[in-house]
Amino acid sequence: MTATRLLPSSEAEDLIAMTREVCDERLRPIVDEMEAKAEFPREIFRFLGDQGLLTLPYPEEVGGGGQPYEVYLQALEEIASAWMSVAVGVSVHSLTCNPIFAFGTDEQKSRFLESMLDGSKLGAYCLSEPDAGSDVAAISTRARRDGDDYVVNGVKAWISHAGHADFYTTFARTSDDGPRGLSCFHVPADTPGLEFAKPERKMGLDCDTVGQVIFNDVRVPADHLVGTEGQGMSIALSALDAGRLGIAAAATGLAQAALDQAVAYSKERKAFGKPISEFQGLAFLLAEMEAAVTSARASYLHAARLKDAGKPMSKEASVAKMICTDAAMRVTTDAVQVFGGYGYTKDYPVERYMREAKVTQIFEGTNQIQRLVISRHLLT
Repeated sequence: MTATRLLPSSEAEDLIAMTREVCDERLRPIVDEMEAKAEFPREIFRFLGDQGLLTLPYPEEVGGGGQPYEVYLQALEEIASAWMSVAVGVSVHSLTCNPIFAFGTDEQKSRFLESMLDGSKLGAYCLSEPDAGSDVAAISTRARRDGDDYVVNGVKAWISHAGHADFYTTFARTSDDGPRGLSCFHVPADTPGLEFAKPERKMGLDCDTVGQVIFNDVRVPADHLVGTEGQGMSIALSALDAGRLGIAAAATGLAQAALDQAVAYSKERKAFGKPISEFQGLAFLLAEMEAAVTSARASYLHAARLKDAGKPMSKEASVAKMICTDAAMRVTTDAVQVFGGYGYTKDYPVERYMREAKVTQIFEGTNQIQRLVISRHLLT
């Protein structure tokens, strides 16, 4: 079932229709097999880059799609409804491009940005560490200036695309001055000393390879410093709101997929001589699932429209991330219930949706952190 969308232009309508066609023709036919094998879908990202779907919200003059954020997020939702791992990867890659775009020098933009935005280079976002997740100020990876280079040592954790990315947007400590001691670096994947641990064995999102990135005396040229020394915290935070909206949209797409599966199955499955959709208890459950998905979509679109208008939206981004991911967890769980015993088997995708939904409540800031962010906006 196609979600009803209100788009700002005929161009946007064509873009979403094209995205839906791409999902139907290239993603849905292979997602089950790829997820079962836990294969990293590098060629899919190249294809999406060729189609202009990797970096839609960036301006056309730098090689992006020039789309409003609300359109980009709806395209991302479409991708998530077909393949959640890929949607998360698209969101992550968009996040990795932001520091160079927003804070890079003209030389850095000329040198790096085109290949980032056309899909030929895939990025990873190295912020979290084993002991520094939501507490970004606790980052301990260090970058020491040594002549014309910085020498980076430390371990980053829970990094999507680890070992598969072409560059790593990396945050490291250049001084002990608390949050003001962090800096941002562009680190190419072929830099000597860059190592990767064995991928994490996760509950879901098996095609989203996640692992530790180890910096062992990695020498990064000084001209790969993004922004200025000590600007890393503001660079990281500037992109996190956008990243949270990406996860909100992806979670909504996942919930929509689960709802669609549940509705279709309820019309086919019979009990006591009639389709189970004719039982009021189940029909009302489906109605509640639809309300949750529709509410989730409205929350992320509201935040996106504030962003497009240049208005503050940090609180609204946290609201959307919390609402959309909680909705995804609830709707996917209910979808398993609609399928009954079959929902607990791998013969149907709803069990995978449920496993994939859980992590959306954790990454890009746990939903407990979102509640903290929201309450601080209300009370200060």
